[in-house]
Amino acid sequence: MTAEYHLPGIRVAERRTEVPLDWRAGTDAGGTIELLVRELVDPDRARDDLPLLVYLQGGPGGANPRPLRRDGWIDEALRDYRVVLVDQRGTGGSTPLEAVDVAGLDAAAGADLLALHRADSIVRDLEHVRETLYGGRRWATLGQSYGGFLTLTYLSQAPHALTACYVCGGIPGTPPRAAEVYARTFDRVAAKTGELYRRFPGDADAIARIADRIAEGDVLLPDGDVLTVRRFQSLGIDLGMKPGHERLHWLVEKAFARPGRFSAAFLHDVHALSASAGNPLFWTLQESIYGDPASGATAWAAQAERDRRPEFGEDRRPLLFTGEMAFPWMFDEVRLLRGFRDAVHALAERTDWTPLYDTERLAANDVPLAAAVYFDDMYVDAGLQLDTLTRIGNAQSWVTNEFEHDGIGSGRTFTHLRELVRDRGGEKR
Repeated sequence: MTAEYHLPGIRVAERRTEVPLDWRAGTDAGGTIELLVRELVDPDRARDDLPLLVYLQGGPGGANPRPLRRDGWIDEALRDYRVVLVDQRGTGGSTPLEAVDVAGLDAAAGADLLALHRADSIVRDLEHVRETLYGGRRWATLGQSYGGFLTLTYLSQAPHALTACYVCGGIPGTPPRAAEVYARTFDRVAAKTGELYRRFPGDADAIARIADRIAEGDVLLPDGDVLTVRRFQSLGIDLGMKPGHERLHWLVEKAFARPGRFSAAFLHDVHALSASAGNPLFWTLQESIYGDPASGATAWAAQAERDRRPEFGEDRRPLLFTGEMAFPWMFDEVRLLRGFRDAVHALAERTDWTPLYDTERLAANDVPLAAAVYFDDMYVDAGLQLDTLTRIGNAQSWVTNEFEHDGIGSGRTFTHLRELVRDRGGEKR
């Protein structure tokens, strides 16, 4: 144990453990990295023999939440579980992977390093934590977004470790195909942009003025990066969350300090939202999560789809935003991503992927799986989710448009998923 402390309504304990960087090569050939394991428990139940729930954070490249108080799904979980948060390799308090760590490598070596941060390695890490720090006790999983992708990899690799799986907006299409994902999600983000303009009628003209001024050139962000229209468009990623439409509306409101001159506050916020300082692996690994032996190269699938859609052009008005889509220009225009450029281009050409999902094992699955599928999800297409769930044994779905992609935060989402599992016999023991 490296640290113990209290947050409101939560007792926290932290530990660290080493794992191989490359599980296939082992520690001698590939070296090791460190994982941060954070455990949350109700202070009044700290000595109780509680079941374990491991949280699988969204991403890719996302660190676990740093709670400020006991609320949402954490409050729900702490009533019955000891909650385990393992920062995924390369993120948070685990050994970080940043552009500077990749910039000195050749393209192939950089791509190899990035590929070691996919779901198969993350699940091996989790199994190490379960076996070495928790005595091999089985646990349940709660996966948010990309955490659902990790869930299916976990069910493919080590179903014996799991008592139940709960997923919020994160069942991948199988087999995973990046091109199919973006063929669907571009339509979603266009609809979300249309909703912004319907709700805030003045924003279409205001955003047009912003884009026109950016297109003139010479607009610098606080770190010296040149702000481009396509970088501004990428802020539409927030439209799939609540209250993302409101946040974007208020950002637009403060754009100009004087006619033709952007306010310092606006430029600061645009930089903070698009600089990738807190999560550089998010865009870097975005398409590699769909890499599969049966799918071939991801080949910058989002850019290829955008090229087929002139309505998303930087010169079109009203301007359409983009969403959870990585583009090659990001690794030229965003300072904190440039070091990844050669490696991520090599990764986009890769075809020799390690498999993430065992379709036969998933079909025979007997671990209870309950998934919330958000009907209007802007990031993970509902149709693909439901299609995959038909081919997973012992799976249930709850389809709803009450929540956006971040519906897990309500607390009621996890509650309902637990009820679904309970009513079918409960978690395996």
